Amino acid sequence: MRAFQIPLILLFLSLLAAATTAYSQEEPDGYDSIADRVLLKKELTGGIVVHNLGMGVNFRKGMNKTFFKSRIFELELVNMKHPKQVRMVTNYAYSKGFFYGKLNHVYMLRAGYGFKKLLNRKPYWGGIELRALYMGGFSLAITKPVYLYFWYENDPYHYYMQRYDPNNPKHSLDLIYGRAPFLNGLNEIKVYPGLYAKGGLNFEFGTLNSKIRSLEVGGAVEYFPIPIPIMASNPENSFFLTLYLNFSMGKRYN
Repeated sequence: MRAFQIPLILLFLSLLAAATTAYSQEEPDGYDSIADRVLLKKELTGGIVVHNLGMGVNFRKGMNKTFFKSRIFELELVNMKHPKQVRMVTNYAYSKGFFYGKLNHVYMLRAGYGFKKLLNRKPYWGGIELRALYMGGFSLAITKPVYLYFWYENDPYHYYMQRYDPNNPKHSLDLIYGRAPFLNGLNEIKVYPGLYAKGGLNFEFGTLNSKIRSLEVGGAVEYFPIPIPIMASNPENSFFLTLYLNFSMGKRYN
């Protein structure tokens, strides 16, 4: 999944830049400390998500109605692996590793709305602030078929590229040379609409109200009415349950 992780990192850097520079004016000295109890009504963050079946990035915009409750809008993109997929590598020169039996690369684009509730406030000198988060919304699963290189049956010196088909006898394991470039199959993308919900605990660090650095741990569940094919010889997936860590940076402002 390296081809997917590189654009994710670039996307996160752009989100982080937006979160930290779009409102870069500094508050006057003595105004931003936790002890001053100043309510900054808006917040903007970008983060990296790591979950048990992949990774991704997210962007959140919040409205702080009070010190204790915030409304959150979220946009998130993560990849989704199958729990049974295993990376395989051949001994052929210049070949790339592949997941035997994998039919599609799957990515989840989520757009949701929810709330954060303050559970434990930082002391005036700083520390850790604890919030509970719960939210849900729409999820769009995006699938791109897997392309591999295969040896010709009667020619051990030449290979060809084709979409992997588990029912094709010419696509058996002993005829696979390796993974084809990721961009192949982009014209065959399919989408599956669904719903998601998540809940977690958000731990925020630091001594300033306006600067956000947080680590969030939680779980997410997604449902798709049309099952999603990921691995051959395995049931198609309608439900996805994941546990995640989310590291975010950003700021609050008025």
